[in-house]
Amino acid sequence: MGHPLVFAHRGSSYDLPEHTLAAYLRALDEGADGMECDVRLSRDGHLVCVHDGRLDRTSNGRGLVSARTLAELELLDFGSWHPNHTSTGGAGVLDESHTRLLTLDRLLETVRAAGRPVRLLIETKHPSRYGRDVERRLVALLDRHGLTVPRPEHPLQVTIMSFSLLAVRRLRELAPALPTVLLLEMLPRGFRLNRLPFGTRIAGPGLALVRARPDLIPALRAAGNQVYVWTVNDPADLELVLAAGVDGVITDRPAQTLTRVHG
Repeated sequence: MGHPLVFAHRGSSYDLPEHTLAAYLRALDEGADGMECDVRLSRDGHLVCVHDGRLDRTSNGRGLVSARTLAELELLDFGSWHPNHTSTGGAGVLDESHTRLLTLDRLLETVRAAGRPVRLLIETKHPSRYGRDVERRLVALLDRHGLTVPRPEHPLQVTIMSFSLLAVRRLRELAPALPTVLLLEMLPRGFRLNRLPFGTRIAGPGLALVRARPDLIPALRAAGNQVYVWTVNDPADLELVLAAGVDGVITDRPAQTLTRVHG
C-alpha cells in the first residue's frame, strides 16, 4: 500500500478561518492531496461552503444560513472570529480571502486552476429544508464544470460525502459515476462492513468510532472498501490510523500530516 491521501478539512482550518478561500489556497500551497468542504443552499439556491446550519459560530451574522440570500451572506464577515485571520493595508482593512463567504462555484474554479491533480470531497449537509434540492443543485453545478463523470486525465476529481443515507442514494441516482463516501459517527444497527449501501465503496468513520473499534478499518478494507477517517489532528491519532491502514486522512493540519505521511 502507498501513502494515504491527505485531505485539508475545510481548508487549512487550524491556521486560517475554515471554508475561506485563504484556507484552501494555503492547503494547495502546502501540497495537500485534496480538500474537504461542506455545502448548504442559500435561500435563493446557491451552494455555499458553510458547515453549521446557523451563522453564529463562524460569522458576524445570526440565524440560519438557509434563510439568507447569497447577497445577504456575502455582506457578512466569515473570518475575523479566527485568531489567525489576516489584515492588510491600513488598520481594520481585512483581506477578503480570509473573511468573505466562499461559494462552491468559486472553490471549484480555484482548485481547477491549481495546476496539479487535486481531489475534492464535498459533503452535503442534512437535514435541510431544501431536501433533495441540495443534491440536485450540486450535480447541476458539477455538470456545468464537466465533473459528474470522472476522467483520469482531469486534474480535479470530485467525491461526494454525507451522513445521510437518503443523500447518498440520491447522489447515486443523479450522478451514478461519481464516487460517494458514507460518513459514520456510529455503526447503524444491522450495518454490514462487507457491503456499504447504494454502491458506495468508501467509508468515512469519525475518529472516535475508530478509537472505539480498532478492528474497523482493517475489516472495511478487507471487504474491498476504502476508508477515509475524520478529523485527525493529534500525532497519536495519526499513528493509530496509519497503523490500521487508512486510505485517506482528513485533517485541519495538512502540512503537519503530510510531513509525517511522507517522512
